[in-house]
Amino acid sequence: MYELDDRKVKILQAIIRTYLETGEPVGSRTISKYSDLNLSSATIRNEMADLEELGYIIQPHTSAGRIPSDKGYRFYVDKLMEDQQREVQDLKDLMIQRQDKMERVLKQVAKVLATNTNYAAMISSPQYRRNKLKFIQLTQVEDGQILAVIVLEGNIVKNKMIPISEMLETEDLFRLNVMLNTSLNGLTMEEINLDVITQLKEQAGDHSVLVSEVLDAVAQAIHEEEDVEIFTSGATNIFKYPELSDSERARELISTFEEKQQLASLITRSFEDTDTEKNGIQVYIGNETPVQAMKDCSVVTATYDLGRGMKGTIGIIGPKRMDYENVVNTLKTLMVQLDQIFERS
Repeated sequence: MYELDDRKVKILQAIIRTYLETGEPVGSRTISKYSDLNLSSATIRNEMADLEELGYIIQPHTSAGRIPSDKGYRFYVDKLMEDQQREVQDLKDLMIQRQDKMERVLKQVAKVLATNTNYAAMISSPQYRRNKLKFIQLTQVEDGQILAVIVLEGNIVKNKMIPISEMLETEDLFRLNVMLNTSLNGLTMEEINLDVITQLKEQAGDHSVLVSEVLDAVAQAIHEEEDVEIFTSGATNIFKYPELSDSERARELISTFEEKQQLASLITRSFEDTDTEKNGIQVYIGNETPVQAMKDCSVVTATYDLGRGMKGTIGIIGPKRMDYENVVNTLKTLMVQLDQIFERS
């Protein structure tokens, strides 16, 4: 890999991409049409001669163009996988950095809400509510196993190990990567319909079973629920209200805020009930709330939207005699401000 300079790498990549598309030997004139090369046919011929001497391309017969050798395919696929693995790692690092900043912001928001309203407050980390496929990378990690790296909209990265019954040739694996990404990128699971699946299986030929398993892994990744971080504050404020300060009720409420599992059902319900005409504000009074421990409370939730399908839930929990007007206005204001808050974070 290191015996090639940037120009030779670009020419080799252009030869392989063209050959994969056409199946025909590639000549210097064809390569000279690539806009990013800006090289004459004579220069390209010289570089192709060097690549042939180094064993990356071969000439199938006299006066024909060149086609990739096994060494050329190996270089191309290794470079492709290296670039994609670097991109995936960069995405993971970026998301970790953003997650740290976001956690600090969300904790502060929950604290401010509890202080300003004198009720209990909760806020969930944003989730991507309409996952689209960004790209797939298949890598043969060992005999009998393929690693599928699936990147969804919002740079959510999922890794799936897929058992296979046979070893795949480098060129076959590369073609599957190209085929899957060309056909599926930008689609939601609903858009990956029977027609798309049938067409992919036909294109895959002998590898149609593997394509089915990859599609199953994509479906699982898209439908998997992300672990939702929920931040709470002001749970002890409930002791300020006699109707909630009964020891048993208070214990149940405090436990709900500490364990947080039941709060996830509140978030799910809030997303389901969101009405755009109400600006994402939902009010649950008494038995209307999905959380058993909050049947003696009122809960006001808001869905904040950071764009591109990224949404989260803010909630205020207090007595049924809460100051609804103040709570609703506070949440409406916060919904508008959150986008700017996250931008500054």
